[in-house]
Amino acid sequence: MDAAQRLAINLYYPGCLSLERKRATADTISIWVRPADMRAAYTRRSWTNAEDRILLELNSPTAAAEELGRTVQSCNLRLWRLRTGQAPIPSDQ
Repeated sequence: MDAAQRLAINLYYPGCLSLERKRATADTISIWVRPADMRAAYTRRSWTNAEDRILLELNSPTAAAEELGRTVQSCNLRLWRLRTGQAPIPSDQ
């Protein structure tokens, strides 16, 4: 809903030319508030060169997960991608 809300606000600004039913829906979306018990959508966290170097140095998804604050599965998949060439090996910089 957060992304839909931002989109509706940008597309259906005050005074814009629009169909009434679409404008009414946009108004409804714009006043929506996330319920307290509803978690926000997960936002992707990209891997940095420094994290890649730590992962390769430790060579253990479990140890890297603890060190980097990521899940073991995330570290395991990234390590596999680095080893198979699907992700570039980080430079020394």
